[in-house]
Formats: sequence, C-alpha cells, structure tokens
Amino acid sequence: MIKLTFCLTRLPNLTLEEFHDYWWNKHAPLVASHRKVLRIARYVQLHSFEATLSDGIREARGGGLDKAPAIYDGVAQLWWESMDDLAAATTTPEGIEAGRDLYEDEKKFIDFTRSPLWFGEEKVVFG
Repeated sequence: MIKLTFCLTRLPNLTLEEFHDYWWNKHAPLVASHRKVLRIARYVQLHSFEATLSDGIREARGGGLDKAPAIYDGVAQLWWESMDDLAAATTTPEGIEAGRDLYEDEKKFIDFTRSPLWFGEEKVVFG
C-alpha cells in the first residue's frame, strides 16, 4: 500500500474547533466526492486534542516543552493500492482537476508552511 501522510496545522485565524469542523464537514465530503477518479483506497482523519493532553508525553520525550516540536492540529492519511494507481490517478485530466479542487479547498484551512506531507510505503507490523 502507498500512503500519503499530511500533518496539518491550521491557519492562524481559525480556532481548533473551527479547523476540525471545516476539515470534517466540508473537506472530507469533497475528498470522498473525488475518491474514484483519484483511486483513493482509504482516507482517515486524526483530529488532535487540546495540546495540554499531550504536554506530559511531549515534555518527557523532548527534554522540556520549549524543546519539543509543536503538535499538529490533525493528520490526514490516504492510501492507494499501488504506485501505478497513484500515477494513473494524478496524470489524467480528471485527476489533475480533482487534485486542483482539493488544493483550492485546503487553502481555506491549512497553513501549508507548517504542514509537511510525504508519500511512503506502508509496512504492517501487526493488525
């Protein structure tokens, strides 16, 4: 499986609640509407809790909150069955248009300068 992982940081003008609401109620249905043309096998959203719930573990692992990296507001994960599926989805005119549509919507709630994304091959350990 090929997986895209997108660590999301919200735009500074949005509260965490506004960010999560938009992402779940507006963006998720948009992704779902492009699922077939983009050949997406699976899509999940991980919505973060308030930072205070993670501060203890961040501090213990990073030697202090001032040294630990900031948490993300959420993580999106998308799966494709193969590199061939991913390539086919992103090279057709319909796939390019769908990608453009998603990007334009993401500009409404994601701070791209603080939101890394990358592709990788999923290696299941268990489950």
